[in-house]
Amino acid sequence: MSKKIVLAEKPSVGRDLSRVLDCDKKGNGYFEGKDHIITWAMGHLVELASPEHYDKEYATWNLSHLPIIPKKMHTQIIKRTSKQFNIVKKLLLRDDVDLVIIATDAGREGELVARWIIEKSGVSKPIKRLWISSVTDKAIKNGFSSLKDGAYYENLYKSALARAQADWIVGINATRALTTKYNAQLSCGRVQTPTLNLIALREEEIKSFNPRDYWEIKLTAAGNDFKWIDKSNAVTRIFDISLKDSLINKLSKCETADVTEISTKEKSSYPPLLYDLTELQRDANKKFGYSAKETLSIVQRLYENHKILTYPRTDSRHITSDMVSTLNERLQSINYGEYSSHIKTILSRNLRPGKHVVDDSKVTDHHAIIPTEEKVKRGNLSEVEEKIFDLVAKRFISSLLPAYRYNQTKVTIVCEGEVFSASGTVTLSLGWKAVERDDINGQEIKLNGLKEGDSLRVSQIYDKAEKTKPPKLFTEGTLLSAMESPSKYMSKKDKRLARLLEDTGGLGTVATRGDIIEKLFSKFYIEREGQYIKVTPKGQQLLKLVPDELKEPDLTAQWEAKLEKIKDGTLNIGEFISEIKGYSKKIITEIKNDETRFVHTNRTGDKCPECGNYMLKEKDRNGTVLKCSDPDCRKRIRVEKATNARCPQCKKKMTLIGQGETQTFVCKCGYREKMAAFNKRKSQEKSGVSKKEVQKYLNNQNGDTGFNSPFADALKDLKLK
Repeated sequence: MSKKIVLAEKPSVGRDLSRVLDCDKKGNGYFEGKDHIITWAMGHLVELASPEHYDKEYATWNLSHLPIIPKKMHTQIIKRTSKQFNIVKKLLLRDDVDLVIIATDAGREGELVARWIIEKSGVSKPIKRLWISSVTDKAIKNGFSSLKDGAYYENLYKSALARAQADWIVGINATRALTTKYNAQLSCGRVQTPTLNLIALREEEIKSFNPRDYWEIKLTAAGNDFKWIDKSNAVTRIFDISLKDSLINKLSKCETADVTEISTKEKSSYPPLLYDLTELQRDANKKFGYSAKETLSIVQRLYENHKILTYPRTDSRHITSDMVSTLNERLQSINYGEYSSHIKTILSRNLRPGKHVVDDSKVTDHHAIIPTEEKVKRGNLSEVEEKIFDLVAKRFISSLLPAYRYNQTKVTIVCEGEVFSASGTVTLSLGWKAVERDDINGQEIKLNGLKEGDSLRVSQIYDKAEKTKPPKLFTEGTLLSAMESPSKYMSKKDKRLARLLEDTGGLGTVATRGDIIEKLFSKFYIEREGQYIKVTPKGQQLLKLVPDELKEPDLTAQWEAKLEKIKDGTLNIGEFISEIKGYSKKIITEIKNDETRFVHTNRTGDKCPECGNYMLKEKDRNGTVLKCSDPDCRKRIRVEKATNARCPQCKKKMTLIGQGETQTFVCKCGYREKMAAFNKRKSQEKSGVSKKEVQKYLNNQNGDTGFNSPFADALKDLKLK
């Protein structure tokens, strides 16, 4: 009897599919039932081949080899997941399998994951496509009842293939060219470099900002502060000091003010949209200081291990209509503690979520992040997991509550012919803000029986001096926003390209932005200054060495426009790749001919214990590292590490300095504690933290954070002559 093989992208989705399709026989890397075999990738199992695959001499990095442009690009099996690839290949080639159903993520990258596996396995069996936006039982059943022919998605695959090959050609060549020419570990890419440039542009904007003095005039009467308004243009700021002085002189005679208008309007504020990954990362950074990568890691655990949140790598902030029937069960799964009273309010009404929650047209590969139907076992969650889950749970609950209703009142008064106004709000019904109270803003206005025509006694008139403020440096949260909407930074200001860049998600994807920021830290192109991010001298030099086109978001917009045409079938993939090859040759020529010098401004007097070259002092997100200046040598020594260990005196986080037995915790308040003393103190505390746990924590702290590079970390095989 023939069977159909279903290829999912991850094991968790494979389990969901196997449950719905009654595949209860568990195999090694797959499930099997009467009619179906369910197996899965683990993300990508196949990648584009490395340069040395085409020529062994490319294993050594040499400027004279560039550009490396294969006539035909090949793929290779990823070593770390080769075991699962071989399992999938064997299943695909089984004699009793006569149909392949692609069930990877419904999107461009998901299509690429599956097609590369099928192609590398040498399978030529018929293909069908499961295209769903959620993995509820109902959605899966409906999806399998309306499978589409694989040929329908052929152009989607071609656009994904074009994106991957273009990133490889440009990234590999530009990175090798910069590294070998300047004998320094330098890398660039279509997303990484424009992101670095965004941070540099913000710094330049701040540096060139010229603050201007301005004044505001305020009047106090009837317990309210009223602000002067220019009658001609309704502005409140006064930039002309002589005008300010003349107004103060005129108003000094004012003893009473007449109420000329009181307007009250009832307004409603609707709940914020559900979380996609970027919005969740922004909020977690703003409220808890978590990095984008850290937040993704936490929410991934809540999804995969605890199974209490839905798929996190999503750019959608809505759910689909087929999920409405599951909302009641999802609410019941979190019906405890402070959530209970709000859930009771929701369930007491007719549960009909609005368009701000349910909108099929706004769901792309995956719906918004919401709780699952799985009962939450709070005792199993760590503190950080609890915080992230709380954000998602509260956002989910608030989205199903009524609008926040309030009266907005504006009072206008006139004194010596000059107009002043005060405005404020009076809450009528908290609605969803009963859940997210920190979102309530605006001052309460004291009406105290005020009515039009009243004459108010003026108790004070004064001017307040201010200065215009420059924009702030990026935090990780605001940088994520800039990456999502980078059109204001485009050099050509092409509205069509800007709109396309917005529509296609900006720089990077929700799944890769955290990795991009992490890579900029790990390559020492950016450093942290409190909560803010700054470009390091190394990063500033890199931006001077990189061709201008690679620094602009425009390149991504132009590529996306052409990838859309490939997807639509109006552009041949060969034409696009030919153009990319020409572009790559051009930037390699630019780099080779550039006479700019790269200077290690951070060289120390310390010698590398491995090769004897001088060590460089670098800052990353976690502290300070000494790194060998020779790109061939990978020696790194962590000399300073930010930790979560709290100072027993001021309770602030301490820094760990030194190596081995001399390691010492230091605090800004002056407190110092040797490692041995710290271990002893911690083991004696009632917190239950043992010496073994402390040591395990410190071992984890000493490791450098890993990341996934869009170019398979092109520098990992660096070999210079």
